[in-house]
Amino acid sequence: MTRTMHNPALLLLNDSPRLPLIAALAVRFAAAVTQWERRRRSRINLGYLDDRLLEDVGLTRHQAHREVKRYFWN
Repeated sequence: MTRTMHNPALLLLNDSPRLPLIAALAVRFAAAVTQWERRRRSRINLGYLDDRLLEDVGLTRHQAHREVKRYFWN
């Protein structure tokens, strides 16, 4: 399973040729936690949008509510 990492510091660590296994796992875990936090914050903010802004991004109130209720790891 391949995961994309968006954090430049994590990318540099992950590309290191001599990274021990435990360090590589720690980098991947940090990347996953970072992604989970980004999803959580995005979904919380989505819940604050009014109907006009939701229409601008192409979502209905029902779709936004369903997205807000999703777990952060999904």
